[in-house]
Amino acid sequence: MKKIIPILCILVSQSLWAQTPEDALRTAWFTQNGSARNMAVGGVMASLGGDISAANVNPAGLGLYKTRELVLSPGFLMNNNKLNYRGTDSTVKKNTFMYGASGIVIGSPSRYSDSKFTSAAFSLSVNQLANYNNHIQYSGFNNMSSFTEQYLEELTRDRADTNAALSNYIFGSSLAFRTYLIDTLSGPNGSVAGYQSLVPISSGVIQSYDAVTRGGYNEIALGLAGNMADRLYIGGSLTVPIVSYQRDLTYSETDATNNPNNNFAYFTYHETFKSQGVGVGLKLGMLYKPKEFWRIGFALHTPQLISFNDQIRSSITANTESYAGLRTETSDNLNSGNPGTRQYSIVTPWRAIASASYVLREVANTHKQRAFVSADLEYVNYRGARFRAASNADQSSIDYYSQLNSTVKNYYKGNINARIGGELKFDPWMFRLGAAYYGSPYAASEVKANRIVTSGGVGYRNHGIFIDLTYVYTFVKDANFPYYLNDKPNTFAIQTGNLGNIVATIGFKF
Repeated sequence: MKKIIPILCILVSQSLWAQTPEDALRTAWFTQNGSARNMAVGGVMASLGGDISAANVNPAGLGLYKTRELVLSPGFLMNNNKLNYRGTDSTVKKNTFMYGASGIVIGSPSRYSDSKFTSAAFSLSVNQLANYNNHIQYSGFNNMSSFTEQYLEELTRDRADTNAALSNYIFGSSLAFRTYLIDTLSGPNGSVAGYQSLVPISSGVIQSYDAVTRGGYNEIALGLAGNMADRLYIGGSLTVPIVSYQRDLTYSETDATNNPNNNFAYFTYHETFKSQGVGVGLKLGMLYKPKEFWRIGFALHTPQLISFNDQIRSSITANTESYAGLRTETSDNLNSGNPGTRQYSIVTPWRAIASASYVLREVANTHKQRAFVSADLEYVNYRGARFRAASNADQSSIDYYSQLNSTVKNYYKGNINARIGGELKFDPWMFRLGAAYYGSPYAASEVKANRIVTSGGVGYRNHGIFIDLTYVYTFVKDANFPYYLNDKPNTFAIQTGNLGNIVATIGFKF
């Protein structure tokens, strides 16, 4: 290979990088977010209604409004991540601002005495379904696999010759090849028999992963609901998801033995990734009062179709000691200073929610209600997420996304989330508690993941003004994969820790 680089260094192709199954999970697995009241009672909203968060959960709940309301919900998020990677523990924290459901609800009684609807309500709101501001960092000893093996798999799979290895994979394999991290295997008469990694797996390396992420999964909802005789409520929300995600990743492997004779000291891979998406979806629901005190609710969230535009820049610095020394190559150098771009779509999983509430002193005058207890069961078909190639994509991209969708079906499964919460009211003060459990989306039993949410809050309502304050504490259990291989078991970091969330809602009735 050393003789080939000077001749072929000007040959650059536009082959790009690949999505991973985690890209689909990012817009599917998240805990409930909304107003401070909604979050204080564990996120239950499918049968309660009367809160702006209903537009994102069960729009039929907007039908309980007969007045107008303006709501703002600022918040603060505190990530405390604990990770264990192959026996080595690490801790890292990340704090950030966030927001819950905010917007306006306009409810009004029917003007016509013979109308089927007693009242109707319209809402325009925005809610942050997921906050991506976080910091994940871990390291550990590994003598089973290397990050570089994904490059070997790629070059072998494509039967890439040295020209392709130099120029066709400018965000990964070509960087590794040009820095001699990946080199050729010699065959008969000087031919190329394949590729090898210079990382000494048998003696082991210290692997380090450090990723800072930013952005959020935001949703604009246009909600409409009708109230039939204060007994049956039906509604729907047209949703516009707006996704912004950025990741600054630094990954490295260092020779654990410091052996000067194995032609490897270390390598560092750096990646800057940006993704922007806009889409459309629909949420439908009904809420029914079968008898005094009781409410039941059902909601269906159709899959959202989100179109993404991604950009990536990457680089590799490798020190192969006496073999080739210290070398650095960047995608900017191979791509005329431009980032790589890709367009595609994700179809998010559908969701179904069933709920029941018991409201003490269920009367038309809500000031006389004294308490409620409510519970939601939500099914999410995580394995139903799908990637779609852009309309102008070539056949190889279409085939790739078809294979990726098969991987998503194998990696993930459907699961049930459960939420419960309640409120005691001592007018004008309210006290709330809640809890929720979000099950694992992973099909593999060895990957342990869940979210356990506990919450509490207080509210004050008087003279058309209400103020709610909530604290949410989430126990986190997840898995983080530094890289994916096809011919070996994938190693991963076990993520635990907690997430604290302070949310305040200020509202005005007018």
